[in-house]
Amino acid sequence: MLSRVSTSALRKGLCTAPRWSLLPRSRRGLLTLAIETSCDDTSVAIVEKESNAVQIHFLDKVTCDTSAYQGIHPVVALESHQENIASLQQTINVSSDSQLRRKPDFVCSTRGPGFRSNLFVGLDTGKALSVAWQVPFVGVHHMQAHLLTPRLPITPEFPFLSILISGGHTMLVKSSSITDHEIMASTVDRALGEALDKAAREIIPPFLLQTSKSTMYGKLLEEFAFPNGKADYADYQAPKSRHDELIPRENPWGWSFTEPWAHSRQLQYSFCFIGSTLARIFSAREAAGQTISHEERIALAREAMRTSFEHLASRTIMALESLAKQGPEKEVKTLVVSGGVAANQYLMTVLRSWLDARGFGHVGLVAPPPYLCTDNAAMIAWAGMEMFEAGWRTNLTSRAIRKWSLDPREGDGGVLGPFGWERAEDHFVQ
Repeated sequence: MLSRVSTSALRKGLCTAPRWSLLPRSRRGLLTLAIETSCDDTSVAIVEKESNAVQIHFLDKVTCDTSAYQGIHPVVALESHQENIASLQQTINVSSDSQLRRKPDFVCSTRGPGFRSNLFVGLDTGKALSVAWQVPFVGVHHMQAHLLTPRLPITPEFPFLSILISGGHTMLVKSSSITDHEIMASTVDRALGEALDKAAREIIPPFLLQTSKSTMYGKLLEEFAFPNGKADYADYQAPKSRHDELIPRENPWGWSFTEPWAHSRQLQYSFCFIGSTLARIFSAREAAGQTISHEERIALAREAMRTSFEHLASRTIMALESLAKQGPEKEVKTLVVSGGVAANQYLMTVLRSWLDARGFGHVGLVAPPPYLCTDNAAMIAWAGMEMFEAGWRTNLTSRAIRKWSLDPREGDGGVLGPFGWERAEDHFVQ
């Protein structure tokens, strides 16, 4: 089964069918068609930039339903891409009116990182369209796209600090330009999104879990923990000092979650503690022949999120303090949160409270709209536009990349490291 998400349904009129024209280039914006197929979402977008305004003319995606596997199944996802990529392209034609259209100025697709076979579906489709239309092609770095997505509606100025959190990645990144991203911290074990998905499978009663048609169980965990939304955590206050972080929270059941490296200032993340703590609690209950009540399950969900989010916030504050000590020129004005977990509103509350409580109230906190947090082709379009306007194109001999770092200081050279990049003056442009 497939789950389909259309921007028109999410934004109710803010995204319209594409209205392409044959106007001279000077009288119209920069237009691109973008494709995303790195994991289990098949997505296509038409995005146009004119002056400082950006319009998403079209955004649609089909998400492969792998809930039967309680996680991503790469082969099933690949088959979904193969079945739906052409029909999504056709949807653009069906949904647009009959007036004359113009071809995009360039085409872009996700080149990596991700499942290589899945990436090739979108990459090869994008390259084929660029050949058919005789326009340039840009192969986009998926994680770079997540980092730059907040610049689509908000445009935070460089440099800014980003927390990039998803089911596959958790990292703290200082972005100084569209291609210079310094990784300041990353997870030593599992990603936060993956840890929350696993926690959801343990905590949420099976009859509720089975109602989900998506493997985005982290979102289900947030809804389960806070049925009344923000009202359930409106009184949250961050610990005011490092000492306060270490004070355990009591509850009627006698268990607690302990933040890893609580007594150190290591700029690293670890989220395995969530699964190990839950395993210990459930095993103890089973050994004692006790059941876990609905109330206790809600408490477990809240504590799993609170401790993991505070661990994330604690290391972020350490990074901000480190940058501040290096002088005013190293400080950042904005903290960006991107990736699928950025849609969690409790996380945003926790981070804002920590910034205010620890002397960084002047640092802005921004995240994309929830529908742009998860994988989508609009973010690929925007990253492609930023690279295109900076003069970068991708050679048609380029291949999909399974692992691709962001940081130019890494062994593979970061965003610009792989072969295939060309400058505009070296590339045929019609």
